[in-house]
Amino acid sequence: MFDLLYFLVFSVIFIQISSTQKSIPYSDQLARQKLIYAAIASYGTVPDYCMNLGFNNSKIRRQITVPCDTVDPNDTCSGFTAVSDEESAILVVFRGTTSDEQLAIEGIETVEKQMPWISGGVVSEYFGDAFYKIWNSGMKDDFNYLISKHPNYQVWVTGHSLGGALASLASSYLVFNHLTPSENLLLVTFGQPRTGNLTYAQNFDLLIENSYRITHSHDPVPHLPGKGHHGYWHHKSEVYYNEKMTGWEICEEDEGQKCSNANAVDLDFQDHLHYFNLDILTLGYSNCQNSTIS
Repeated sequence: MFDLLYFLVFSVIFIQISSTQKSIPYSDQLARQKLIYAAIASYGTVPDYCMNLGFNNSKIRRQITVPCDTVDPNDTCSGFTAVSDEESAILVVFRGTTSDEQLAIEGIETVEKQMPWISGGVVSEYFGDAFYKIWNSGMKDDFNYLISKHPNYQVWVTGHSLGGALASLASSYLVFNHLTPSENLLLVTFGQPRTGNLTYAQNFDLLIENSYRITHSHDPVPHLPGKGHHGYWHHKSEVYYNEKMTGWEICEEDEGQKCSNANAVDLDFQDHLHYFNLDILTLGYSNCQNSTIS
């Protein structure tokens, strides 16, 4: 009886440890030379132009833009799917915040309204509604088409700012619903805000093997909403870059004090707008026709 109990306990521990191992290690080169351009492309009207800076002959399936809030019809959220045969990857990409007005609505509603999430815990209702609206307005059909055509491709999910939060939700949704196996999915976000509560973060950590939240030095957005405020909590794994983004370290704690949390009172919004020395909004809004580098 004791041997059986020991075996069961050991098996649970082994499964939990195994579920947090990385089948796709973090790659600075992939984030710096490819995925950042996918995130930037989401801000443009012709995402192909920015995608072409990071990917050779990638194909955009469709860009989907929807009203993400009933308060302001001009408050829109957007995302697209694409495929890169060269990288054997399907991309799922979400756009970040596009205006001060959207940022204000997003901030207020994130704090005031939460919703249960499919994989457990609660998340910002603003983020959750935005994801479902994009997903149900065509992204689901596009993703199902691409994964049926390329069942062995990896799935790369990314986004900047608000787009990072939506990418987080998309990743957990895809794996929880068995649309792609966890070991085949890679999540890389840039300047992602806190998306859900502690239970969401804990379940996410067990569900998603390859998750990397890139933060840039004094970027304030990863500190929003405040740690523990209304229960908000980050999931793993933070990849913290220095001011010039020449060096980084990976922090495996959800909310440790070693990485960006060490700069929680010394913040600079310019760090949110610039990743890998690229002016994200200027590039995105110009469809990467303006090569501004910070």
